[in-house]
Formats: sequence, C-alpha cells, structure tokens
Amino acid sequence: MNFQQLRSVRETVRQGFNLTSVAEALHTSQPGVSRQIRELEEELGIELFVRAGKRLTGLTAPGATVLPIVERMLMEADNLRRAGDNFARAGSGTLTIAATHSQARYALPTAVRDFRNSHPDVTLHMHQGSPQQVAQMLLDGSADIGVATEALTQYDELVALPCYRWTHVVITPPGHPLTALDSLTLQSVAAYPLVTYEAGYTGRGHIDEAFERHGLQPQVVLTAMDADVIKTYVELGLGVGIVAAIAYDEERDRHLTALDARHLFAANMTRLAVRRGSFLRDYAYAFIETFAPPLGRAVVEQALQSSAGSSFDI
Repeated sequence: MNFQQLRSVRETVRQGFNLTSVAEALHTSQPGVSRQIRELEEELGIELFVRAGKRLTGLTAPGATVLPIVERMLMEADNLRRAGDNFARAGSGTLTIAATHSQARYALPTAVRDFRNSHPDVTLHMHQGSPQQVAQMLLDGSADIGVATEALTQYDELVALPCYRWTHVVITPPGHPLTALDSLTLQSVAAYPLVTYEAGYTGRGHIDEAFERHGLQPQVVLTAMDADVIKTYVELGLGVGIVAAIAYDEERDRHLTALDARHLFAANMTRLAVRRGSFLRDYAYAFIETFAPPLGRAVVEQALQSSAGSSFDI
C-alpha cells in the first residue's frame, strides 16, 4: 500500500469517477491510475468501485466504508508535512485563504496587511468563490482557512468559528424619496425595484425572510455576488440596493446614500472555518487572531478538538 494508490482513490471520487480527469489532476497517465486502484483493491481483497466495462460509475459499499479512512490517512500525511515545516521552516511558508467576494473585498484587507507586516516570509494566496466553493476548497485541502457568512456551518468536517456580526443597509441615489422618510420600513422599501445579492450570498436569506414574514413580495430586478456591481446599478437608477453595511464607504460611495436597515433585517454572522483534524502552522493561528482577535490560539485549538456538531458563538 502506498500514498499514490490512496490519492488515486480519493481523486477518482473527487473527479466524478472520470479517470481522464483524475490522471490530469495527479499528473500521471490514465492506465497508471487504473493500475494504482487495482493494486490497492487486490491488497485489500475488495472492489472499491462499481464498474461498467472499463468505466468507473460509483463506489461499492466497501468503497464507501474505506473512503473516509483514505481521506483521514492522506490528511494525516499532510499534517505530518505541515508539522515538520512548522519546526524546520518556522515563520516561512504559504497560507491559502478562501473567501467570498464580500469578505475578500471588505473584511480581509486590513488583516492581510497587518499579517504581511508581521510575517513577511509567509506567502498568502487568496481564492474567491461562493460559500459552497469556499467550503469545498477547505474540504479538498486547497485552502487552509475559509471565510464566509453562509454555508460553513453546514459541514461536519469543518470547524466554523464566529468572527463578527454585521447588518445590511439600503442604498439609494441622493434625493431618493426613501431618504426623506423619518423611519425606513419594509413596506416602503418593497415599493421600489430592488437590486441585491444572489440567493445564498451575503445574508440574502435574512433579506428574503424579512419580506416573507410581512407578506411582501418585492420586485427584485437584478442580483449579483458583488456589492460593487449592486452599487453600480443603483447609481444608474435601476432600483434600490440592499448590501452589507461594511460594503458602503461614505467617501468612496459619495454618489449614493446609505440608510440604516438593521431594524429591518436580522443580523448576520461571518465565520472563519478550518478543516476538522487539520494541523495549523503557527502563522495560521496568527492570521486567525489578526482577523478575529477573540479567536486566540487556545480557542481555536479547543474548537479543533470538539466533536462534529458542536456550535460556537460570541
């Protein structure tokens, strides 16, 4: 048994049982992947995959049982390398952050700057994606730390820690009728076309829930993942915008007016996640605390040792 065999099994599942894609991902040949899988099956005395001719179409029952063990063995091998690097190359290495656009654009820059100043020998890689993509990057090991508002608590394989709460604002062009109201209401907002986030992004669920709870069906004319896109179309007069409060800057967005909407929509929680059981290098703990000071090393280590399903709050 060797790690290449284990990687071939894991990557086969990740690539949807397409051996051509597996070979490309592992930088080897398709016959080589097939051989690695067959050799492991022969050693274990079981078939891991369902076959239709030469094609693999799924996992057998034994394969479904073995896969989590394969995943753990490969993760521990990666942990072993990280632990060695932590002592042999203290203070230097790479750190990969996966985040949604809103977090990468508005929440993370200050932390990234401060971390770079204190850890100049660490190379940071920033990947952006949907909340589900952020979670998947953590699960497949292509990211060390994930930051998002949605989705991260839905995976037992992840430890999702609370970072900060935030609310939405309603944005309009200057002089819009909503700016003259003494008190903003859901009914007054719903009277205008809306431009806001796509479903599953940046607290959109709380926006929809608020309108539904009051029996309102607003006309959403445009959705986007990016608050800057939303603001652009509000400036063009397409409708009233609803964005994260952190995305509005009075100086930068001087052609827009922001109206406090914290009383209209439930507050949201941004969370930072790591894969359960992963080994974090010293500088990863430092980055986490730089971004969210309440998440000191002792807190994170305790969370990593918690059982699946444990919840955390601030």
